[in-house]
Amino acid sequence: MNKSTLAKIGSLVAWLLSSTAWAQSGEVYFASYPTLTPDGQTVIFSYESDLWKADVRTGQATRLTAMQGNETHPHVSPDGQWVAFSGTENGNPDVYLMPVAGGVIRQLTFHSTYDLVESWSWDSRTIYFESGAQNGGTTYSVAISGGTPQRLLGHYFNRLHNVALAPNGELFFNDTWESDYQAMRKNYKGDFNPDVQSYNLLTKEYKRYTDYRGKDMWATVDRNNKLYFVSDEANGQYNLYTFEGTSKVPLTSFQESIKRPQVSANGNLVVFEKDYQLWLYDVPTRSTRPLRLSLARHFTLPKAQDFDVKGNISAFDVAPDNKKLAFVSRGELFVSDVEGTFVKQLRTRPNERVLEVKWLADSLTLLYSQTVAGYPNWFTLRADGKGTEKQLTTDTQSNRNLSLNKDRSLGVYLSGRSEVRTMDLKTFESKTLLKEELWAFYNDVPYFSPNDEYVVFTAYRDFERDIFLHHLKKNETTNLTQTGVSESEPVWSADGKYLFFACDRLNPSYPFGSRNQKIYRLPLTKLDEPYRADKLDELFKPEEKKEEPKAEEKPKKKGKASAKKTAEKEKPAEPLELDLDRLLDRMELISPSFGEQGTPYVIQKDDKTYIFYVSNHQEGKTSLWRTTYEPFKEPKTEKVTDDVYGYEVARAGETYYLLAKGQLHKLDYEKGKAEPIEIAYTFRRNMESEFQQMFYEAWAGVEENFYDETFHGNDWKALRDKYVTFLPYLTNRGDFRTLFNDLLGELNASHLGFYSNGPEERVFYKQATAETGILFDNQRPYVVQRVVKRSAADKHEKNILPGDRLTHVNQVAVDTTQNRDRYFTQPSRDEEMQLTFLRHKVDTTYTVRLHPQSSLDGNLYDEWQDWNQDYVDKASNKRIAYVHMKNMGMGEYEDFVVDMTRDWYQKDALILDLRYNTGGNVHDLVLDFLSRRPYLQWKYREGKPTPQPNFGVAAKPMVLLINEQSLSDAEMTATGFKALQLGKIIGTETYRWIIFTSGKGLVDGSFYRLPSWGCYTLDGKDIEKEGVTPDIYVKQTFMHRLNEQDPQLDKAIEEIMKSLK
Repeated sequence: MNKSTLAKIGSLVAWLLSSTAWAQSGEVYFASYPTLTPDGQTVIFSYESDLWKADVRTGQATRLTAMQGNETHPHVSPDGQWVAFSGTENGNPDVYLMPVAGGVIRQLTFHSTYDLVESWSWDSRTIYFESGAQNGGTTYSVAISGGTPQRLLGHYFNRLHNVALAPNGELFFNDTWESDYQAMRKNYKGDFNPDVQSYNLLTKEYKRYTDYRGKDMWATVDRNNKLYFVSDEANGQYNLYTFEGTSKVPLTSFQESIKRPQVSANGNLVVFEKDYQLWLYDVPTRSTRPLRLSLARHFTLPKAQDFDVKGNISAFDVAPDNKKLAFVSRGELFVSDVEGTFVKQLRTRPNERVLEVKWLADSLTLLYSQTVAGYPNWFTLRADGKGTEKQLTTDTQSNRNLSLNKDRSLGVYLSGRSEVRTMDLKTFESKTLLKEELWAFYNDVPYFSPNDEYVVFTAYRDFERDIFLHHLKKNETTNLTQTGVSESEPVWSADGKYLFFACDRLNPSYPFGSRNQKIYRLPLTKLDEPYRADKLDELFKPEEKKEEPKAEEKPKKKGKASAKKTAEKEKPAEPLELDLDRLLDRMELISPSFGEQGTPYVIQKDDKTYIFYVSNHQEGKTSLWRTTYEPFKEPKTEKVTDDVYGYEVARAGETYYLLAKGQLHKLDYEKGKAEPIEIAYTFRRNMESEFQQMFYEAWAGVEENFYDETFHGNDWKALRDKYVTFLPYLTNRGDFRTLFNDLLGELNASHLGFYSNGPEERVFYKQATAETGILFDNQRPYVVQRVVKRSAADKHEKNILPGDRLTHVNQVAVDTTQNRDRYFTQPSRDEEMQLTFLRHKVDTTYTVRLHPQSSLDGNLYDEWQDWNQDYVDKASNKRIAYVHMKNMGMGEYEDFVVDMTRDWYQKDALILDLRYNTGGNVHDLVLDFLSRRPYLQWKYREGKPTPQPNFGVAAKPMVLLINEQSLSDAEMTATGFKALQLGKIIGTETYRWIIFTSGKGLVDGSFYRLPSWGCYTLDGKDIEKEGVTPDIYVKQTFMHRLNEQDPQLDKAIEEIMKSLK
């Protein structure tokens, strides 16, 4: 073997060692979803998106699967032969089956919803799994031989999950969000808490094993019917429990929560997750120990990945000399020439994120913001790359929205939730200019006036933004607007005579957001329009003679940019005049009178004013527009470029640059054209550094903006320090999602969430299921049970009847032993389908065509509403109107009003049903409608008197229905209903899930929610913590739903009928 070959082998080994290591003795973290073989000798778990198996004694592990996507939720059959699991090879979780010893993997489910494996039957022939095929998720079964899954139990709102079948026939389950996708939320106490329950599919016997107000969940049972589960009753952390007789007994007392326990069939071992490692509980000795896994780990997060600045620029500025650009892309800082030909990446901190950038007056130094432990702080750096960056601020609050004065000697920016600061750009010292209620995100940029005398900024009053002027020398602040609606995004005209801003004068911006926002111009003094006579007089003025330079004086040559700069210096700024007398009466509409507009930017040249803004007034498409004002001419509005939702403008002299849709442009403001600057440059980042930066930034965002300053009694900094220790052990993006959502769960708060996906998670295969609206018999999966109302099949000419048997799909004969979903699932959803049926009664076949739909969920929900409506009509002899709202969105509000006009209008009373309502922001509209009372009558001559308003709802009896799944804005509505004494409230306590919420994006496009606005009763009670208590407490149980009983609705009818007698 020659030296060259040896060198190649050495390089290969070095590369392998750099990316793959053998993990030993507790080094393996983020192994998840563990399960045991029946003898308790082997654990199977998910790690690095694949399934592995390991000996419980040695921890030696080997890989079982290597499919695309993630393999999770493994469960071993009681006979030890099979492992069922969920895999996302097709883009969504399906159920798969493979031999424990390894071999061919078979796909058992094919619906494009999620299918998550949960347990087995004890004869090892049937797999139970949770699926969202027909509602928010419930349990189905599928045979290991294949075939169509069967739903276990009925009713749209019976959401069974975490099922575990005992040998005695009891099916243990949970049925609330708090034990499903909100399982990470700790210390929840309320009516929507999960309890351990069971239902025997053969005897129909129901049992509730726990009634603790907290969480009892994740049941698992052995061959001897011994039950184990998790509860947080003892110390607020999830620990392992069992029953001894009828007593609930803790088996562990960890100070850190465990997850997803699974007992071996022989009852000797329980495996679970704790601190992102696998642990074992030995039943005979009642002892616990971590499972020391030994396996090959492949380190991919540190690997560099290529990115391109093209189309991905998020912030920029142009140098005063108009020769250079500075810009930010994916948190990195770059400089280039103004044509984008030559690009250089500047070295900033590799584990941080750059957000904003400005050039200083020397056209050499950059001032930019960069995160430090999550909080944006200010830095400087030479743009030529010579030198190192200098940190100017060390704040643990976000510094942002920087703008500079005319000569770039002073900057103004926002800091934290309340500070407007200035920065001396020679000494780089910051000082607090003033404190106001700013909020720590969703802010407007403060700007200096053209003469640098004032700073304009916005601050909040009663949830709405007002425009303020602060006089720098006098240190005086003036609120210019004070209207009770928002005036936002103020910018100056170049002559300092006007402010331009966005405003919806008819509606507050909270809680709906703006609905009719326009661009307005506000003259700061009482200005007159120019006169034509003055223009005519100017034609007769003699021209001033320019003095010729003396012969010995030679004019100095100046470059183009230098000349512009000198001209700017020589032109003194005009003094700013401010007349507050009836100021707002002078507001002038600038933008179109229809659609919505925002983000104004103003350029003035001579006597022309160009106002740029985004608007959707043309066909509802948001684009960049320009309105031009010129004396003696009508304003002219023209489109600049399409599909612009936000933009930035920077200038050097008379040259303007535009950032829109991630791309830089040269802006010809006079022609209204934007010419793209083609910039392409490849740079590199790695996910390990990004995840670390994202962790701190998202944590800091919550720290700065969470609605409760006590963090629900948690030490948020200590929690950060606890969870950050697991960052080095992340193996992929899924681990990061798990970690950060677990951190958020510590707050015991609603409306939290971290969402992240990346190209590395994409799979090649896709599938989409076509729903026809036909429900098939649960036992005979190709025989029609019925057609769902309002669905694709519910058409007059279809005539599909119960008992008809499906024989062909798109002319392909079906095999009734196969999973029916296979015939309706393809890589994409067809627009048309052809189905052939056999009608046994007449022994004939017929074919129908239909347009399939993406989901049946909404139609089945509507049928539940229809059942309630029919039930109330029958029970009240059509005297009571029934109206249900699924959510509190504007579309549902409009449906509510329509229902009121056609149903309540003709009846004597109202039941408003907000059960299962998932929230929104229309509570004020609903309460306003419900609060209306008659105040006069009117009529045509000899006609029937009619009250005003037409719908005086409060004049008739009404009842509000709520339950443990009434959440968010439904809780706001229920609180208002009670405070306004509009009627009785019947049901259970609401969910305790109400914080008004927004969110922020991160460097890679990930997103985290920010529940920032608390909601309180008039006497100060936090609704998030206490919910809304009904006047009459009535619970609808799992068994009530299963038997089609609704005691809450019955009680509402009873109470209203009393008032109608």
